[in-house]
Amino acid sequence: MIAVRKLTIADIADARAYERERTELRAKVIELKRSRRVAIGTVVSVMFESRETMRYQIQEMARVEGIFTDEGIQQELDVYNPLIPDPGQLCATLFIELTSDEQMREWLPRLVGIESSLVFRLPGGETVLGVVTAEHAAQLTRDQITAAVHYVTFQFTPAQVAEFVDGVVLEVDHSAYRESQVLSREAIGELMKDLSA
Repeated sequence: MIAVRKLTIADIADARAYERERTELRAKVIELKRSRRVAIGTVVSVMFESRETMRYQIQEMARVEGIFTDEGIQQELDVYNPLIPDPGQLCATLFIELTSDEQMREWLPRLVGIESSLVFRLPGGETVLGVVTAEHAAQLTRDQITAAVHYVTFQFTPAQVAEFVDGVVLEVDHSAYRESQVLSREAIGELMKDLSA
């Protein structure tokens, strides 16, 4: 039997219960993110999301924004559940990591379309291109400037999942930014949890 991956209202602790577990959960998620984050060059990093990272995100959003109703939590679930991968998928948040206004003025116009340029290169030669949802494209994609955060999904066939081993490369193949990173064994092991049924 396949475990249910998407979150429900029952998975989200109320405010008092969350405060009791927050320190421990935060430490656990920070450690989890360490093995799920991949830097690609100096400007781009990719965080591969999971059920645990999204639960933490929703709990923190509810805490900061004072969301206490089931309806409010459901709205957050509707936003973040699509970032929890189904078997055979990886769901990622792409960050353009800029620290100054000058960098943003330089890079954000140059990187228009970067959300459609993420690709996995598998050791056997196959590639898996990241896909951006139409909803995301309508909200965050612009002709003249890009957003600093994008959401991308990768869909793998069973044969491609079998090839997700040492030597997998994550690449940004954009005309203004061509960089790649070989995934660590730790990252591959962590991401295989998402890809496997």
